[in-house]
Amino acid sequence: MNCQTHLYRGQDPQSVTRRWFFHQCGVGLGAIALGQLLKENGYAATTPGSGSGLVLPGRTHHVPKAKRVIYLFMAGAPSHLEMFDNKPALTKFDGTLPPPELLKGYRAAFINPQSKLLGPRFKFAKHGQCGAEVSELLPHLAGVVDDIAIVRGMVTDAFNHAPGQIQMSTGSQIFGRPSFGAWTLYGLGSESKDLPGYVVFSTGSKGPSGGNSNWGSGFLPTTYSGVQFRAGGDPVLYLSNPAGVDAEMQRDTIETVNKLNRLRLDTVGDPEIATRIGSFEMAYRMQTSAPDAMDLGKETPETLALYGAEPGKTSFANCCLLARRLVERGVRFVQIFHEAWDQHGNLVGDLKKNCRATDQACAALIRDLKSRGLLEDTLVIWGGEFGRTPMVQGGSDGRDHHPNAFTMWMAGGGVKPGITLGETDELGFNVARDKVHVHDLHATLLHLLGFDHEKLIYRFQGRDFRLTDVFGDVVHKLIA
Repeated sequence: MNCQTHLYRGQDPQSVTRRWFFHQCGVGLGAIALGQLLKENGYAATTPGSGSGLVLPGRTHHVPKAKRVIYLFMAGAPSHLEMFDNKPALTKFDGTLPPPELLKGYRAAFINPQSKLLGPRFKFAKHGQCGAEVSELLPHLAGVVDDIAIVRGMVTDAFNHAPGQIQMSTGSQIFGRPSFGAWTLYGLGSESKDLPGYVVFSTGSKGPSGGNSNWGSGFLPTTYSGVQFRAGGDPVLYLSNPAGVDAEMQRDTIETVNKLNRLRLDTVGDPEIATRIGSFEMAYRMQTSAPDAMDLGKETPETLALYGAEPGKTSFANCCLLARRLVERGVRFVQIFHEAWDQHGNLVGDLKKNCRATDQACAALIRDLKSRGLLEDTLVIWGGEFGRTPMVQGGSDGRDHHPNAFTMWMAGGGVKPGITLGETDELGFNVARDKVHVHDLHATLLHLLGFDHEKLIYRFQGRDFRLTDVFGDVVHKLIA
C-alpha cells in the first residue's frame, strides 16, 4: 500500500495516530519484515552470510579475522590454580593464614576469608616451543599449547554462578540482555539456510546456572537466539514427524499456518511474526539437514578416536566433534556448556573426572580445525565465569568462588598463538599484570569478528545498547 496517497483522506492531518499508521500501512511494513526474514534465511540473500540488515546489513567495521565461533563454556568455574596458574608460593604457605593486607575489602561467596591457604594439588610442567606451563590434568591440551593463547589475568564483577555466567555471556549481570552469540549473529548473519545460525549444547551433570539467558537474544529479535540441540536422538525435540504424518501432510500444514501468519503480519507488521514464519520453515528444513549434520557415524574411525567420541552417546567429546561439523555447514556460533566445575569440596577427584571428560576433545578440536584449514578463521574460546580461591573450603579439598583472578584460553580466528598473557600475584589472589576484564574480553572478541564494540549497537527503549555497555578496551596483545 502507498501510505502517502491515503495519508489524509477524510481526516484532519493533526488527528493521524501511530495506531492508524500501523493499521493502514501494515502491508508495506509486513512486506519489509518478511523480505528481511527471507533474506536472513537464504531465500533472498544476495551474498552468503548477508547478515541481519537491522543496523549493520552484513557489513563489518573492518576486515574480520574470525568468521565463526566455538565457545567451550566451562560452567561452574574451573580452578585456575590446579590447571593453568602454578603458584610455588602457595605450596610453600599451604596451611597458613593469608596476609591480612591481602584480604582488605575482600568478600568471598561462602567461606570466611580468614580460611587457610591451600596449595595446588597437581604438578605443573612447561610444554611446547612457547614453554607454556599447564598442569598434569591437561596432557592433551599440553600438546597444542603452541596453537593457543592462555589468558591468566581475567577478572569479573560477579562471585556467584548465575550472575557470573550471565555477565560472561551477555556483558551484564542483569537478565534480559542479548548474549554474545546473539550479537555475533546480529552483526554477521548466518551462512546456513538449513540450520540455525546459533546452536547450543549442554553437557556435564546439569545445565548452566544462568539458564537459557546465556544464549538468549534479549531485546534483539528472537531470530538471533541460540537453538539448543541434543547430542543424542533427535537434535531438537519433536523434530521427527509423529506416526501417520508424512512429508506432504507436514508441508501442507506448514504452508497453511504460514499463510495465516502472513495475513496477521500484513495486518500488524510485527517482526516477531516474521520470525515465527522463519522458525516453521527452518524446522521443516532441519528435518533433513539436522540429522545429517548430527550423524557422527559418517566420521572416520581415526577422527572419532582423536576426539574420544562415541556415536549414539551423549558426551562433551561428541559435542566438540558436532561443533566442527556444524561450523563446516555454515553455522555461525556453536556453544557447549559443561556445568561440572563447582568444586567446593572433592576438588581432586572432580577435577580429574572433569578433565578426563573434556581435555582430549578440546585439544582434538584444535587439531582437527587446523588440519582442515578452519582454525585460521574459527575463533575457539575456553573458560568459566570466574576462578577459585587460594583459600581452602570443605575441610582440605575444596575452593570457593573467586572473581579477582582466573584463566581462559583462546585459539584461531586471529588470536596470537603460543602466548601466555597476564600474571597473578604469588598466591594467585589478584591480577598483577595485564588485567583483562570481561568487558575487555568481549571488546576483543568482537574486534576479531570485524566489529568496533562501541559501534555494534541496538537501540532499545530510547537507549543505544551494546555488548560491552559503556566499558571495554580491545586487548591488542592477544591479536596476531
